[in-house]
Amino acid sequence: MITLQEQLSERINNLPTSQTLAMAAKARELRAEGKDIISLSLGEPDFNTPDFIKDAAKHAIDENYNSYTPVNGYLELREAICRKFKRDNGLTYDQSQIVVSTGAKQSIANVAMVLLNKGDEVLLPAPYWVSYSAIATLAEATYIEIPSSIETDFKITPEQLEATITPRTKMIFFNSPNNPSGSSYTEQEYRALARVLEKHPNIYILSDEIYEHINYGQPTFSFAKIDSMYDRTITVNGVAKAFAMTGWRIGYIGAPAWIAKACTKMQGQVTSGANCIAQRATITAVDAPVANIQYMVDEFKERRDLVLNLIDAIDGITANTPSGAFYVFPDVSSFFGKTIAGYTINNATDFSLFLLEKAHVATVTGDAFGAPNNIRISYAASTEELKEAFKRIKEVLN
Repeated sequence: MITLQEQLSERINNLPTSQTLAMAAKARELRAEGKDIISLSLGEPDFNTPDFIKDAAKHAIDENYNSYTPVNGYLELREAICRKFKRDNGLTYDQSQIVVSTGAKQSIANVAMVLLNKGDEVLLPAPYWVSYSAIATLAEATYIEIPSSIETDFKITPEQLEATITPRTKMIFFNSPNNPSGSSYTEQEYRALARVLEKHPNIYILSDEIYEHINYGQPTFSFAKIDSMYDRTITVNGVAKAFAMTGWRIGYIGAPAWIAKACTKMQGQVTSGANCIAQRATITAVDAPVANIQYMVDEFKERRDLVLNLIDAIDGITANTPSGAFYVFPDVSSFFGKTIAGYTINNATDFSLFLLEKAHVATVTGDAFGAPNNIRISYAASTEELKEAFKRIKEVLN
């Protein structure tokens, strides 16, 4: 007899569950049982959306924006995004090169679906965001991890890149500032990697810059700013992280016009245009001075410094100093093979589950990000929650 699982497509059966969402669900289950869970697992700012953006959304409602939107986004929004790219990144795009989607995740999926074929290889500098590998798999491509560690500040070298490229390599995904490590590539580091890619003209670059404004003194450098890479780079961004608009679901790309046209065609058969009210509010968000959201960045930096000090007080956990985003990605491998409070820890997944069950603190295993020695801790939480979380972690580990 055929099981229900076998009735499903190979596509969905082979697709992993997002570990970040799975951990969040597990934390909710424990809360429902009455457990006092502190969640440091989700990559979601704990700030409210700024009032000037909410006011723009209210105005759009009053102006009766309620109809289907153009598949690639309102012209006014695409023009605003062009202005933002020029102002913040030194990139010149025409509105025909912009596609607005229901979140940056859909933007990335669109790009993968229109560029990748079965058998193509996608290079993923590790650690990488959990959905990159799943999206590559959905596109029937093969993903190849390029490892890094705390010793290299979680960044790959040109020599590693060159050694990993094969005749089947079609794309590479860059993410700076990085989720989960918080590390950022400098202009010099990106230009060194570009010199390798210049020798391989058939490789396309997806540059995920969703955390660009959440940086601590090292401005984000856009890969497409390198002249030789502009025609091969798809720049992905959105308003979720920097503007605390995760639920508004607006992401976008700047890309060669032929890729943007293909993404519009793909999106037209899947979701069509993104939410009308969220798009109108996003015009206001991306046109606003970056200084308007600096208060959130300043708070994140204070939390980062606090978390690094708290980690430093725990024997066996080591971390680098992230230059952006709102994560730390400590190495916890010194605990592998040990038994604590009757719980045997063999890997980062065990360690993360141990913290959830014994300390009631939710984190995410580094296995999900291609870094099996680490866990991801989000400090998009209040100072009080962070202090209490690390107090609990320290107590159970000791």
